Amino acid sequence: MKTLIALCLASMTTVAFANETSPAVEHYAYGDTLDIAHVISMSEIPHVCQVVPATMTYEDHQGQRHVLEYKVMGDGCSES
Repeated sequence: MKTLIALCLASMTTVAFANETSPAVEHYAYGDTLDIAHVISMSEIPHVCQVVPATMTYEDHQGQRHVLEYKVMGDGCSES
């Protein structure tokens, strides 16, 4: 019985999170003006020697949450 209750609660939590609207991913272009008041999170840069996508989640000055995708150079390049 306890297992059944735990499964029901877990599925209700999953549905609740799925119903929350996530901000659409915005793609950065050179010259875009950004209103960044607070950075919430940034993706890790992979250890490769090539250009890779990265994301940053932030809030603007009106409290709106944004997810921005941009390109960065991986941190795996080094001179031998």
